[in-house]
Amino acid sequence: MGRIIAVANQKGGVGKTTTNINLCASLAKLGKKVLTIDLDPQGNTSSGLGVDKNETEFTVYNLLIGNADIDDIIKNIEGFDKFDILPSNIELSGAEIELIDVEKREYVLKEALKKVKRKYDFIIIDCPPSLSVLTLNALTAADSVIVPLQCEYYALEGLTQLIHTINLVKEKLNSKLKMEGVVFTMYDSRTNLSSQVVEEVKKYLPNDIYKSIIPRNVRLSEAPSHGIPINLYDSKSKGAEAYAMLAEEVINRRN
Repeated sequence: MGRIIAVANQKGGVGKTTTNINLCASLAKLGKKVLTIDLDPQGNTSSGLGVDKNETEFTVYNLLIGNADIDDIIKNIEGFDKFDILPSNIELSGAEIELIDVEKREYVLKEALKKVKRKYDFIIIDCPPSLSVLTLNALTAADSVIVPLQCEYYALEGLTQLIHTINLVKEKLNSKLKMEGVVFTMYDSRTNLSSQVVEEVKKYLPNDIYKSIIPRNVRLSEAPSHGIPINLYDSKSKGAEAYAMLAEEVINRRN
């Protein structure tokens, strides 16, 4: 049965969507069957994987409000045999309001995924950069959380807030939720700050850090504009190598 992992950080601009896209693509290249769920109304995971989010008939929004079946929404990612997506677009922002009066609204996604969970090795959810009903749906459905953390001054502050949120969700909504791990992003080996951030977080969470560190990489930044992940855009780049290593680590981590 598939592991469900939420990729989450309440802070924007930390490489969350980049990590989601390229981790999923790397897992798929390693032969794992992967479903990614774009739970961010900006739809950047969808467009970054070549999905025309404005021409998509059904999206995650339709799934959450209950007017489309999950099998009608899932799309295959071009260039991969084992990589699918539940796409989204700006319509998803309306789900917050539509779910207000729904009983157990934090469990809608979890219930919807029961139908397909056994088909995939990994189901990975790209969360919006805020604590919303959408994020709560992701954390309630997930087995664990991957936290992309930018190597910058306020990183530890944002991490502390997120761990508090994870603990609250664990207490109130999903007792099985655990920290999958922190992955450092936008690492710049030329600066002392990047190294200092890594060392600080290692002191704070010694057992929950991925060894793979994602560097600042021009090719990684370029890939989304072409609608393909880094391992199709430039498989020899440092960014592609780093995400391939991260995928290996994720596979080998305990269930």
